[in-house]
Amino acid sequence: MREAEVKRETKETKIELYINLDGSGKYEVSTPIGFLTHMLESFAKHGRFDLRVKAEGDVHVSHHHTVEDCGIVLGQAFDRALGDKKGIRRYGDAIVPMDEALVLSAVDFSGRGLFFYEDKGLRGKITDFDFELVWEFFKGFALESRSTLHMRVLEGKILHHVAEAGFKSFALTLKEAVQVVGGDLPSTKGTL
Repeated sequence: MREAEVKRETKETKIELYINLDGSGKYEVSTPIGFLTHMLESFAKHGRFDLRVKAEGDVHVSHHHTVEDCGIVLGQAFDRALGDKKGIRRYGDAIVPMDEALVLSAVDFSGRGLFFYEDKGLRGKITDFDFELVWEFFKGFALESRSTLHMRVLEGKILHHVAEAGFKSFALTLKEAVQVVGGDLPSTKGTL
């Protein structure tokens, strides 16, 4: 089974995360940020990843550290769970609608952590959650999973819909990319 457990503790956060890439979408998520909890549950369900997350953080200062560190830890877990990456599809993409919102994501588990993002300048709050923290989560994931991740908001006005379409698109994209489709390393260089 392709699974990993990662723990990260700093002066700002304490996070424990487990993922099984070949799961069925079961999740147990506990964070001090309601919207982040909702997004991680949606990610697990739609990607069909088994996910356990227990996160604590200095949310009295800002949600930033907790959200970013959850992305970092999830990225590290994917990197570990994928191991040598032999046999994976490597690439994935998805476009997901949610009412007026439409979000595209594409990933390459290339071994190079890069992140490209465009959200049409959308800013504001989802309850008490700053929308731009979605960017921080995905950036943390891309750098630590050593993947190239592109995300584009194609349409959208309601920030909750845009963020949720983003997490669902992200989940479907990753599920496609980590599928086992053979036994060889998907690279002409011989390394990822």
